[in-house]
Amino acid sequence: MASTLPKCLVCDRTTDQTPLLILRYQDSDLWICPQDLPILIHKPHELADRLPNLDQTVLPDAHHTDH
Repeated sequence: MASTLPKCLVCDRTTDQTPLLILRYQDSDLWICPQDLPILIHKPHELADRLPNLDQTVLPDAHHTDH
């Protein structure tokens, strides 16, 4: 039985190449590297093909300003 290493959902790097953060989405474990985390936070629409049914309305607005 072949074992698959966790991979970043954006760049496909494994834990042998970079630290990975785990996240849960639709009862699945997914991983993302710190370099690609800003995509998940600020441009989640770019992950629509990897995160099906992602509700864009509940995600933070990428155009917000901090006061």
